[in-house]
Amino acid sequence: MSSSRTSQKLRFVRSSRSVLAVTSAACVFAVAGCSTLPHNTSPQVIGTFQKRIDPQVEIMGPKAGADADLVLREFYTASGKPASNYESSRNFLADSIAETWDPTGSMLVVDSIDILTVDNGADRRTFDVRGNVIGSLVDGGAYVPRSIKYEATIKMEKINDQWRIVDLPAGLVIERNDLRNNYRPLSLYFFGQSEQSLVSDRRWLYTGQQSVDTELVTLLLEGPNNDLRPAISDLVPVSATFLGKEDGTYRFSGMNSMSQEQRLRFAASLVWTLNNANVGGKIKATADGSPLIDGLDEMTIDDFAEYNPGNLASSDAKLYAINNGALLEVSGGTAAPSSTSLGRANNLQSADISAESIVAAVQKNSQTEYQLKLGKMGENLSDHLKAKTIARPTFEPSGQAIWTVVNGEKVVRVARSAASGEISQSEVDTSGMDNINGEISVIRLSATGARVAMLIGGNVYIGIVARGKNSDYHIVNAHQVGLEMQNTALSLDWMSDGSLLVGTNNTNSPVWRIEQDGSSATTLASGNITAPVVAVAASPTTLYITDSHALLQLPAESTDNSFWREVSGLQGLRSSPIVAK
Repeated sequence: MSSSRTSQKLRFVRSSRSVLAVTSAACVFAVAGCSTLPHNTSPQVIGTFQKRIDPQVEIMGPKAGADADLVLREFYTASGKPASNYESSRNFLADSIAETWDPTGSMLVVDSIDILTVDNGADRRTFDVRGNVIGSLVDGGAYVPRSIKYEATIKMEKINDQWRIVDLPAGLVIERNDLRNNYRPLSLYFFGQSEQSLVSDRRWLYTGQQSVDTELVTLLLEGPNNDLRPAISDLVPVSATFLGKEDGTYRFSGMNSMSQEQRLRFAASLVWTLNNANVGGKIKATADGSPLIDGLDEMTIDDFAEYNPGNLASSDAKLYAINNGALLEVSGGTAAPSSTSLGRANNLQSADISAESIVAAVQKNSQTEYQLKLGKMGENLSDHLKAKTIARPTFEPSGQAIWTVVNGEKVVRVARSAASGEISQSEVDTSGMDNINGEISVIRLSATGARVAMLIGGNVYIGIVARGKNSDYHIVNAHQVGLEMQNTALSLDWMSDGSLLVGTNNTNSPVWRIEQDGSSATTLASGNITAPVVAVAASPTTLYITDSHALLQLPAESTDNSFWREVSGLQGLRSSPIVAK
């Protein structure tokens, strides 16, 4: 944001009157570093849950006379309830270890827990507990996808005729369903490195705590999760502290070094974070005894409407399609050739179109040569890049630069100057992905440009886009998500809520939705889809896929029982969708 734009914004903000409610406290988790839970781990600060838990939250305990295996299984269910320093879990432990057991060493999420009897004595039992770890909750409730085996040995004894656990590893293990039953995902919002848009950082917070707003504010001040941090602008100094909420005002200190522009952006992060959590109304916030924004005692989302993270994609995003190598414009139930030369082409393989009508297209010159073309809709497109294969381009948020993959391995950035139209080309550093084997067949940048989704060997990966000191680009902290797809993924695109739409060659589950943090993958309606799904696209209102017969669409808010319908104007034509956004 330019200084003039900032001053204009500040003048606008000073003239506005609005607010929102905020409060905080942090739940912090640590990840186990191996396939079995460690017996000796350094405890991590988890906060005094008992001070923030709804008194109506039910505390669990073992049923009188229950068999040992049932007591153990209920213990794992109780592990999803952190109320009163995990009182529910401790009720299943013998008194000798109930107070010393450390639940903070790790929090692993498994698909399911298998319990196998190893020693079946009259008063002593030993069990092997196994499961597939699908993720971990780390500091601040951030979810990290994982794929390892979990194994632990649990010893139990009959004490006063009741089975209790007498030996177990430190740390927590919960099943996927217990995570969703006891925690809810909410988003923190931070500014990306360009400082033009808010980037979501999904966190899982316990549903039994009362002060969700203060929890969120505390986490916001702590900063983004470690994976996302390289893509985020560092606006808040390390000296900044959240002092709590007093008389409806959220008080901060240690912000004297922040400029008004930095405070403005922090205020936008604060307001939109709380709005996402349905903390409505007006917000009062002070920094070092003065209003967070000079001249503004109260704030609402209207004061920061330009940063609305829900407006990254236009609801009227225009639909295009590729059919028989030509670009079609789809509108009002008809499909007509594009006014560009691509509308008359017969060798167009893929394309992306920005909201500013910039076109990036890949044409097939021969069996061994593909070419990238770039330019403004309605104008002649210039030629760039020639290679044996070129992946479908994907635009950065500015609409002035695209990324693609050359020959399945080299990620290339091609930028077009908005002022001169001059084209520059550079390679994106992917050395942080050296541990991932396979060719990159699909690459898609998120709406904020902070994340990148890729298909590698039929599997889905999400990485973080980082900028170096020389303004070079890097892909870091890539994680595989959607493990359920098992090498079947063929196509993907970002949805407006930050999740992924994925097409596969699986006849039973051809289309999937994957959460942004990789915490879950769910199948979408598939009753009338014939795999493979070779292309997908998404607008805020509609999902599009290309199966083996046609281009189909489905409302974005559809139910599982909905059927996909052919796109009007393209009935009977197997076309690939492109949403300009």
